[in-house]
Amino acid sequence: MSSGALVGLALLVIGDSHLATPSYLIGPLHDQLTEQGATVHSIGVCGANAADWVKTSPGECGRAERSGNAAAQKLNEGATTTPIKDLITKDKPDAVVVVIGDTIGSYNNPEFPKSWAYQQVTALTKAIAATGTACYWVGPGWSNNPGRFNKTNERVETVNAFLAENAAPCTYIDSTRFSQPGEWKTIDGQHYTGGFYKKWGAAIADAIVNNPPKKAQ
Repeated sequence: MSSGALVGLALLVIGDSHLATPSYLIGPLHDQLTEQGATVHSIGVCGANAADWVKTSPGECGRAERSGNAAAQKLNEGATTTPIKDLITKDKPDAVVVVIGDTIGSYNNPEFPKSWAYQQVTALTKAIAATGTACYWVGPGWSNNPGRFNKTNERVETVNAFLAENAAPCTYIDSTRFSQPGEWKTIDGQHYTGGFYKKWGAAIADAIVNNPPKKAQ
């Protein structure tokens, strides 16, 4: 990654549980984007679906937030999302980075709920697009075993294919291209061990650096 490729840009990163614990993606992804010169604000709400970011919605299992060079702050009780319109109005980011894939995957559902997923994704992309803000959408990576979330690689392929078709106008980032199935180890079939969150964060940052947003007017 070339140093300083994102100098002068403001990025807002929102997502699900992968961003909701300080040692998860909110650590290395935020760091990598900051090291490239961006001003970064990251928020993760555990269990949040895409449409939950259109209005204030309760989180299932906590929230983490991080601004600039500060450490991530974890909130376990009373966690909610903040409507994306309000976040964009306040931060005025040049781009929004959405890290939401596993909650869309509905891994406990024998069938992928395509209509529901479409409603979820388009609710958020339309809300972002209405502000004129550029965006990236990061899909789910591979599992290394089903674990307690029943995440399977077959469903991951289905979700990535769906998001690649439906995340527009956001630029889609397919996380399955960053590793081989089972290569990145998890603690529960879904959440990676620390070293692999670092690899994922670096790969996402690389994808953004290689296709950076334009400075908002």
